[in-house]
Amino acid sequence: MTNRSEPHDTPAQGRPDPGLDAVMRERRQLINLAYRLLGSLADAEDVVQETYVRWYALTPQQQDAIASPGGWLTTVASRLCLDLLGSARARRERYVGEWIPEPLPEGTEWLDGGAGGRTGDPADRVTLDESVSMAFLVMLEAMTPAERVAFVLHDVFRYPFADVARIVGRTPAACRQLAASARRRVRASQPLARPAARHADVVRTFKQAWEAKDIDALIGLLDPGATAIADGGGVVTAHLRPVTGSEKVARALVDIVLAAPDLTIVERTVNGQPGLVVQQDGVTGTVLAFDISGDRITHLWAVRNPAKLRPWTAS
Repeated sequence: MTNRSEPHDTPAQGRPDPGLDAVMRERRQLINLAYRLLGSLADAEDVVQETYVRWYALTPQQQDAIASPGGWLTTVASRLCLDLLGSARARRERYVGEWIPEPLPEGTEWLDGGAGGRTGDPADRVTLDESVSMAFLVMLEAMTPAERVAFVLHDVFRYPFADVARIVGRTPAACRQLAASARRRVRASQPLARPAARHADVVRTFKQAWEAKDIDALIGLLDPGATAIADGGGVVTAHLRPVTGSEKVARALVDIVLAAPDLTIVERTVNGQPGLVVQQDGVTGTVLAFDISGDRITHLWAVRNPAKLRPWTAS
């Protein structure tokens, strides 16, 4: 699934497609869903492309027989994501160093692409902006593929369990249990607090201390048990294992700016929350996302793998 040409460029057999606009309007929703399920914009785009390929492989009669094209597209995309998630764990075992979800810059995220007015129990539901934060995406990585799909479809996109069951291939009761198990993980990790204005202040102060190479100030901004994780994918230099402890993290950060004094650190929105971008000669080399509790940074994720920085090259 590597050809990303738009499916309407070459409709099957060149036949007219009066329902094209209605079908293509689902693309934003599908990208929203697939990105949250996979943690990769590139993979999400591939899944959506393959979904449309399968739609246009249907005959006109088969398309006309589908009562809800949007529901059909969502089902196919979700099942493709479920298959990819099943194989992702084996791929991650071969990945060099730590794997972090692909970060998105402001303007690349489609928060208004929402759940399309679906209804359901509002209890325990997360909002779409919360569901794209780096902390949330990292937490999803700890779920089984079935848990992740059931939880995202129901709690984020508000699909009823009857629809989730048809997608996952389990009973509604089983899907309810999967979502409940996933919800317990969410509550345990507690990554869903909406960032207050104070969080932007913490990131700004962190940036200033980092630029000043002030180890003591950095330590004061980091939780004593803070963890920093870098993702270089074996392509660029990065710590292969998490760095834990405020002093170790602070010293590792200072070592970076000492080794490359021409770095520029810029405040940017990363996955809907305050973050930083590190550039050298105008080229983005690192995107940093933070999880903040109170006034302390508890987690820092540094994405350096160039393949995951594609959305940042034109932003």
